[in-house]
Amino acid sequence: MSIAKVIEVISEGKSIEEAIQSAVTEAAKTLHNIKQINVQHIEALIENNKVSKYRVNVKISFVLDTNRQAD
Repeated sequence: MSIAKVIEVISEGKSIEEAIQSAVTEAAKTLHNIKQINVQHIEALIENNKVSKYRVNVKISFVLDTNRQAD
């Protein structure tokens, strides 16, 4: 039986895809077994009447490693 945990993060990038990938890349530095993300919210930051960055709120799901022994 697997147990998953979900965390919520906010990330930004020059495109929506870049913002989403940035969230996964940064989370993967401290998490493993990432299985999916769910984009909760997308917003765009505006400068001089143009979109300058996109920001996304995502929920990242990862499977807990239950095979590890506690120290």
